Order: sequence, then C-alpha cells, then structure tokens
Amino acid sequence: MSDHFHPVRAQVRPTKGSVMQIKVGSVTVPIYRQENHGLPRFFVTFYCNGERVRRSFSDPEEAKKEARRVANKIMRGLSHANDLSPEERLDFLNATKVLEKTGIGLLAAAREFADCHEMLGGKSLTGAIRDYVERNKGVQAGVTVPAAAAEFLAAKEQDGASPRYMSQLRSDVNRFAAAFTGTILHVKSHQIDEWLRQLGGAPRTRNSTHTSIRTFFSWAKSRSYLPKNDATEAEAVPKVKTGDTETEIFTPAQMRAVLAAATPEMVPFIALGAFAGLRAAEIVRIDWSAIDLKRRIITIRAGQAKTASRRIVPVSANLAEWLRPHAAHGPVVPDKEIYRKVTALARRLEIPWPHNVLRHSYISYRIALVKNAQEVALEAGNSPAIIFKHYRELATEADAEAWFAIQPTR
Repeated sequence: MSDHFHPVRAQVRPTKGSVMQIKVGSVTVPIYRQENHGLPRFFVTFYCNGERVRRSFSDPEEAKKEARRVANKIMRGLSHANDLSPEERLDFLNATKVLEKTGIGLLAAAREFADCHEMLGGKSLTGAIRDYVERNKGVQAGVTVPAAAAEFLAAKEQDGASPRYMSQLRSDVNRFAAAFTGTILHVKSHQIDEWLRQLGGAPRTRNSTHTSIRTFFSWAKSRSYLPKNDATEAEAVPKVKTGDTETEIFTPAQMRAVLAAATPEMVPFIALGAFAGLRAAEIVRIDWSAIDLKRRIITIRAGQAKTASRRIVPVSANLAEWLRPHAAHGPVVPDKEIYRKVTALARRLEIPWPHNVLRHSYISYRIALVKNAQEVALEAGNSPAIIFKHYRELATEADAEAWFAIQPTR
C-alpha cells in the first residue's frame, strides 16, 4: 500500500540530533542512527496523514534511498496544483518560515493554537498571553517551595519571632516543603486543601497549620516569588469551621487538692500557672530573676512570650506566699519533664486536667475579680475580645476571692 503525502498532513521530524539529512527542495528528512545489540540501525522518521512513521534499515544507503523517496513525495504534494492554490501554497511557505526559529512544525503549531482557542472559549490568545505577562511581571519564576521555605524561616528568625512561634512555623512549613518540592508559583489552592485534609487532626489544629502556610505565601508574594496583584493560592483555601469550645477551669477545692499533693519541685510550676496565668512554655523559659517578690511583678521578656511581646504580670498575695520558699537562682523549673509529672499527679488524684486548665482558671477568676477585660488581656498576653468571649462569667466574684485566697499550709 503506497503512502499518501498531503502537503498539510505530511510533516517531517525536526532535524536536531540526526546523523544524516536528505534534502529535496524545501523538505529535509533526517536519518537517525542507533545501536542494537552492538549493530548499527538507521531510522527514517516522518509523519504521514497525521500518523507517525518510523522505518528501520541496517544499510545506511537503503535508509538514504527511503529518505529521498519520502522527501520527493512530500515535495510533489507541496507543489500539486490540485491540492493548493498559489495563494495557499504561499501561505504555507510563509507559515513554515515564521515557525522556523521555534523548531515547531506547522501541524503541531496549528494543533496547539486550536487547543488554546478552545480553552479560551474563542477569546484572543494574544490577549490572554498579554494578561498573563502583565500579572506575572517581575515574578521570579523557578523558585522552589523548599528554597523559599528555608529563606522564609531564616527571615522570621532574624526578625525576632518568639521561639514558640518559630517552632510552630518550622513544623508546618517544613512539612509543606517536603510535600511540595516543585516551584511555589505552580502550587494551587486545591492541592493545599488536599494536603491539609490529609494531615487530619482537629479543625483548630488544621486552621493553625493553614495560617502558617498563608503567612509563608504572603511572604513569598512580598519577595516577588508570587504575583503581587493577586491573592495567593493559600488565601483561596477556606478555613475549617470550628464550634466554640467550652473553657474548662479548676474549682478552688480541686486546686487546693493538687497543691497539697504536689512535690516541692512542682509548686512553682503549678502556682505560676494558677495564680499568674503564665503559659506552660513561658514558665519553663523564665528564671528567678524575672520574678520580683518585693515589687510583686513578673517580667515576661519578648523572647519568652508566645506573642513575642514583653508584658508585666502582677504577683498576687497568695502567689508570693507559694513562691517565696522556693525562690533561688537559675531556671524556675529546671526539670523539663515537669508538665508530665504534674498531669500524672492529677490523674492519681482522679482530677481531670483539661488543656491549659491552669491559665484558663487564672483568667476566669481574674476577670471575675477585676471586671476589666483590657487589664486582664494585658496581664495574660491576649486580646480583650478573646478574654471577653471565652472567660467572662465562668466564675463568680466569690469564687474568685476563694481562688486567690488559697494559701500554703504552714
């Protein structure tokens, strides 16, 4: 069966990498050489009627004959008067010349244009490309997620982010970088959403991780790794809805029982959480020089606080009594396992230990006593809105007086 070469449907492979080229008029047919079990084989490859044809020869002269035959048939198809009018032939030759620098054949270019035209719904391809170039003007293409992540974390640490915040960012962003090793410009919102869902965990935890990634993407935009005029793909991912969780606190009786059973090494940790509202991570970072029992204040430095902001916390009369026998030099809590030991003690006493229960108890009783959300927010390192929303009216003034009246037995 003979080959039918149509001038539009016949297309020769690009000649890059060929060992020989047979040229007839404006048509060039390449011949490639490959080794097969130590013996040379010569291949003539071309397109005919939209189908790829690849013919193999052991003799290079036979391969040349075939390439010449193919080239002649293509040339005859190009010059056939019944196939193309002079105007059409001129268009064909001009189009081929325009594409010459690109290395793309006319058929391949036509197919790509048709695909783009369909995807754009008939809109101008040039207009779409112009819009793309405008939106991505100045963007540094090719920056990978791992490279951007390393730069982001170094910048945050240099900016003085608190150790606790840095720990959270490292955990979230490094996990993200391990999952997405390509360029940050090509990460899409649905991929981020799928990754967050695969992590599992509670809605609040997922939102916390999402916040870290949003912060990372916003920084990348400021560095021109992402378009500056568009919302980032991380911002397009919706947050998970979380119901208001009930804040759980200790009763004064429960607090007395825990302190009565506590060992001397546990007392400062428990008392600072219960009567000053310090976070567990803040307690293990401070030393005794931060606690001034004469002036009755505790100074939390920016590097020790979750929010990287310095704050002053008052020392209540009963807290001073709990701390005074233990005041010394060096870390307030030298034992890194103190939290585990304290919660184990509560389990032995059959007293539940909800998350952040000491801090939640302090804030709840403190707001009931002073009735000033702004004041308590400054002491606790929180916003007044959070204090008002989660801690107001959890305890009565009488409960608060009983709480801050808990004294060590002499």
